Amino acid sequence: MSTKSQVLTLLMKQAPEFISGEEMAQQLSLSRTAIWKAINELKKEGHTISSSRNKGYSYDKSDVLSVEGIKLALGSTTPKLSITVLNSSESTMKDAKLAAINGEPDNTLIVADIQEAPKGRFGRPFFSKAGSGIYMSMLLRPNQIFEEMAQYTVIMAVAIARAMDDLAHTNTEIKWVNDIYINGKKVCGILSEAMSDVESGQISNVIIGMGINFSLKQNEFPEDLQKKATSLFPEKKPTITRNELIGAIWTQFYTILDQLPEQGFLDEYRKKSFVIGKTVSFTQAGIDYEGIATAINHHGELIVQLNDQSEKVLSSGEISLSAITPTI
Repeated sequence: MSTKSQVLTLLMKQAPEFISGEEMAQQLSLSRTAIWKAINELKKEGHTISSSRNKGYSYDKSDVLSVEGIKLALGSTTPKLSITVLNSSESTMKDAKLAAINGEPDNTLIVADIQEAPKGRFGRPFFSKAGSGIYMSMLLRPNQIFEEMAQYTVIMAVAIARAMDDLAHTNTEIKWVNDIYINGKKVCGILSEAMSDVESGQISNVIIGMGINFSLKQNEFPEDLQKKATSLFPEKKPTITRNELIGAIWTQFYTILDQLPEQGFLDEYRKKSFVIGKTVSFTQAGIDYEGIATAINHHGELIVQLNDQSEKVLSSGEISLSAITPTI
């Protein structure tokens, strides 16, 4: 761990209390000069650190993404994560795929302050602004059969919804299969991709990516998105940091994984779904369909009853819901 990282971690643990430079130097076995230099570097990066001649230094909550802040926000039972925080990225999904190719370990998390070319499902672009969002992807090496892949997106959606509801005191909803909504507007999109071993039929790598609108003001969205998208804190000053939300999300995610094969998360997913009971339009294999979404099965797939009373079972990779309307 670098000197700067050690100093930041200690300040964050101590916050909001002050700690003297002498005490920091003793705890970290560093010189007072090294402490002073590290604090100045952290201030240049945007961290807010108060200083007092008699008290020392105090870390003020500031929304700067950091490995140290994320690690401190993780639950005690969360497995050790290998975390990289980037100022910008073309795509954290691409970064995670490269990490997989390079043999990076299970539970490798890549977080960016901004994505330069963010894409969602089916390659759709979405809006990104530095300092206002969370763009991250996780590399997992599960060694599971391919049929189990669909549940990762469902588990991730529940984890994000739990974290947002708990920390921001909001009421999230889920649009099957991969979007989180607040007050009828999209706040988060999730993308899951798998790499499989042809011989074993197992998934060798899973990459789960997401883009979260955290503190983007409503009028900062492009005009064509202002009625469709929102952020967790669209008007008021955030009451939490992005590091805290990231930590809470992955804590919830691994909590659900540890509880498998228990399926309680699916009940949460169904309760939060605003698709069930609605008329949905979708395209599958180039053919347009319309029907009523009647259920979400134990694989996380959507069951739709068509007008001729036949059923379609929709998996996450096959379709995109083009319209959702109330059923009269």
